[in-house]
Amino acid sequence: MKKVLLTGAAVMAAALSTAAQAERDYISIVGSSTVYPFSTVVAERFGKSTDFRTPKVESTGSGGGLKLFCAGVGGSTPDITNASRAIKSSEIKLCAKNGVTEIVEVKVGYDGIVLANTKAADRMELSRKDIFLALAKNVPNPDGTETLVENPYKTWKDVNPALPNRKIEVLGPPPTSGTRDAFVELAMEGGCKKVPFIKAIKKQDKKKFKAICHGMREDGAYVEAGENDNLIVQKLVANPNALGIFGFSFLEQNSDKVQGSKVDGKLPTFDAISEGDYPVSRSLFFYVKKAHVGVIPGIEEYLAEFTSERAMGEDGYLADKGMIPMMDDERAEVVSNVKNLKPIAAK
Repeated sequence: MKKVLLTGAAVMAAALSTAAQAERDYISIVGSSTVYPFSTVVAERFGKSTDFRTPKVESTGSGGGLKLFCAGVGGSTPDITNASRAIKSSEIKLCAKNGVTEIVEVKVGYDGIVLANTKAADRMELSRKDIFLALAKNVPNPDGTETLVENPYKTWKDVNPALPNRKIEVLGPPPTSGTRDAFVELAMEGGCKKVPFIKAIKKQDKKKFKAICHGMREDGAYVEAGENDNLIVQKLVANPNALGIFGFSFLEQNSDKVQGSKVDGKLPTFDAISEGDYPVSRSLFFYVKKAHVGVIPGIEEYLAEFTSERAMGEDGYLADKGMIPMMDDERAEVVSNVKNLKPIAAK
């Protein structure tokens, strides 16, 4: 009788196929709270318009989702993770260490990060420097010397005499959130660079510069309010003095209750974000475990739905939910990469 020898890769693939099929017949999606509503809409449409089960979508935050995603291959791990920032090189290495070696990146559009407050209060007009001075753990010494001190500012008026005499109270996401990552990079660091002696530190010591610019105060002025953006909206309505940090889509969905602050003179609007005028905007993604494609039923079809013209095109249903669509040529490249399941290169 002739023996059939299987390679290690074939054995692993066979084991994965058996385990994954035995464990579930639906797509498992985790990750960003910002991408969550878009992913949920696609999942619901996909479930209704195909013979596949509706994917299970969980909001865990970008960092938390990538940690789960990179834990390994098999039916007990997610197939897809949503992210409101690009995957980090450290996360790609963690994935590789655990056998997740081929990851397909899918850029889905753009989003703005807003600082919003209740419509019952006056709209705030802030600069990125105001935001940095209000929320950083350490700030330039008010005496004018080129030294840093623990943040002494209690009110917005302390930060800038043109701002209201109102207590600094900002509800925002935790460190595991992609929104937090993008906010500190775009808003905090953007304001931090306006201070010449801190900007000069970047050339000498990038780690020190990042620690200064990204460090959030821990004295109660910044409140980590979890990954539930709807809960932040509720708290803003209840507290007219508070500001909240979340994605533009949540502002759109709750425009009857809350309003976005001007940042550097620009309102967070659909057009301002899509044209690159609003300074606190970022790309949104999801990541797919290529090893699960063809094993967990429906992944290729879900990808086709998400990247279709009707979903993420200029007049697609995701734009109706607050997603800022990509230009046609950029979307065409994404569609091509998805069709070919092109893995991302190591960073």
